[in-house]
Amino acid sequence: MSLRRSFLSRRASSRLKDSISLSNSSEISIAEPYGGENGGGCWSNMLPELLGEIIRRVEANDDRWPLRRNVVACGCVCKRWREVSREIVKPPVHAGNITFPSCLKQPGPRDTPVQCIIKRNKKNSVFYLYLAASPSFTNKGKFLLAARRYRNGAHTEYIISLDPDDSAQGSSAYVGKLRSDFLGTRFTIYDTQPPHSGAKPSSSRYGRRFTSKQISPQVPAGNFEIGEVSYKFNLLKSRGPRRMICSLKCTPSPREPNKPEDERVLTRSKSVAFGQSQTLLRNKAPRWHEHLQCWCLNFHGRVTVASVKNFQLVATLDQSQPGGEGDGETVLLQFGKVGDDVFTMDYRQPLSAFHAFAVCLTSFGTKLACE
Repeated sequence: MSLRRSFLSRRASSRLKDSISLSNSSEISIAEPYGGENGGGCWSNMLPELLGEIIRRVEANDDRWPLRRNVVACGCVCKRWREVSREIVKPPVHAGNITFPSCLKQPGPRDTPVQCIIKRNKKNSVFYLYLAASPSFTNKGKFLLAARRYRNGAHTEYIISLDPDDSAQGSSAYVGKLRSDFLGTRFTIYDTQPPHSGAKPSSSRYGRRFTSKQISPQVPAGNFEIGEVSYKFNLLKSRGPRRMICSLKCTPSPREPNKPEDERVLTRSKSVAFGQSQTLLRNKAPRWHEHLQCWCLNFHGRVTVASVKNFQLVATLDQSQPGGEGDGETVLLQFGKVGDDVFTMDYRQPLSAFHAFAVCLTSFGTKLACE
């Protein structure tokens, strides 16, 4: 009797093991096609409309910088999520979105300008740049950059940073600076990144980031000079418009895949001749309005308050265009006042948000030789 019981117990245990192994194999066979080749399990089978809406909300979640790991994490879920993330989070030249800090130094789109708002804090001498979330001037949108004005002897400097509370040149949030001469009519723009391969940092002591020669091999001790802005003498003083000339070294924008080959070769040869993408801008001359008795420019509703600081810049030399010639009509950068300490800034290719912000900062302050 004992032998019969032991034989039955062994037979039952073997059947139980077979059933467990069979259930596990069935679960595995079901789970594998559920994840598919893209991986990610049930996440890869999400509706594309819902998936796109999730990534858009993650991209525009924070009123400051969206956490990079959140946006990158969306692209790491599976292959399908990665493809949708690439379609939504595009470079500024294609979509006009500024998702990561690196996008601040990439050119904007050519057809539609990127609309921004600058807010000024006179008490602390700080200027804040925001990406406009709506056409309304009251909604400041996503924070992009901040600049603090310092008086350094007879010169004025604007330290541009990603952090409005940290304006030290040795900080990791430091991205560049703007320096003026004694009269406040000539400004030099410095960048932490070289404008082209082989560029050397500025050798002047004013262009250095640190007082010491080098603090780290990964952090250059000097800034790179990427542009100049000069204001010409005005015979009418404050009664007439300012005259501006800008020379900028801009990052070449990626070419469209359907652009003709001969056009790309022509533009490339021009850029090689200059060593980098050089852009020359001048202010668009306003016209005198007899009825209003003032100088006027068409800002298309983006400027509502008359001010000597308002300006529009057009290109006389633009390496991003075929032949490298500017048309002199398309406004690449416009800046104007809309309220107390509130200004609008709209820019296009080949300018970046950093270029445009630095040029607009030159409009603040008194110009002794012009006013």
